[in-house]
Amino acid sequence: MPHPHAVTDRPGEPPNARVGSITIRRIETWEEYQACVVLQQEVWGVGFNDVVPAAILKVSQRLGGVTAGAFDSDGLLVGFVFGITGVEHGRMVHWSDMLGVRDGVRDQGVGRRLKAFQRDLLRAIGVPVIYWTYDPLVARNAYLNLMQLGADVVEYIQDFYGAETSSALHRGVGTDRFIVAWHIGDEPREPRPALPPLNADVPIVSGTSHVSGDVKQIRVAVPLQIDQVQRKSLAEAAQWRAQTRPAFQWALGHGFRIVGFQRDDANDRGLYELQR
Repeated sequence: MPHPHAVTDRPGEPPNARVGSITIRRIETWEEYQACVVLQQEVWGVGFNDVVPAAILKVSQRLGGVTAGAFDSDGLLVGFVFGITGVEHGRMVHWSDMLGVRDGVRDQGVGRRLKAFQRDLLRAIGVPVIYWTYDPLVARNAYLNLMQLGADVVEYIQDFYGAETSSALHRGVGTDRFIVAWHIGDEPREPRPALPPLNADVPIVSGTSHVSGDVKQIRVAVPLQIDQVQRKSLAEAAQWRAQTRPAFQWALGHGFRIVGFQRDDANDRGLYELQR
């Protein structure tokens, strides 16, 4: 249902979304496209080489893509989402390439609102699924993607963007990624219900230590704040990757699927829940 204070952007499109002091809408002016470039450099680092230029952000919208921004009450861009629309196996699909939120307004639902706005735009033109990647070690993104949006992990790819990038966010851990699919068709996924309380009987899989064939439920642990781990010790951050990469690869290759994610604050970690 549209927000009661929403206003129509273009005929036939979902309305712009105004929630509190934040307005979500398509990027429109050249200055706003350039602001998206500046925000990429702020989020991924000034030396980040994979910045999407303003021209591509603009051109993509002529072909079914999405470049949308979150603006505060002063008109400052505080977040944006960008993706391209294409064809896979004869059906339209969308690849959501970037989602960035300015430091200082994170953990306030801005990313979730941007994804919802993107979903509504794409649903209006008949796109049934949105794909994107995220780093399994980033607990914040795991909770957003799996629990709040209800997306499904469909693949684990080692060093999806190469072993090293120019972004400080990838220091010491490479670019392993989950590919997730968010089904947005006639019966879109709802947020996942909270997982039951932690049960010590469920084994935590790490590294190459696997479980027997009759085990139906396992967990994989990640740090709650991988960025803080990286600042403290790149060796420790690399160890987290070394522990989780083979665990996920083994589990997904042996019939397990990821069904949720929850925080374990007492042990300063997040836990992926997997079922066979």
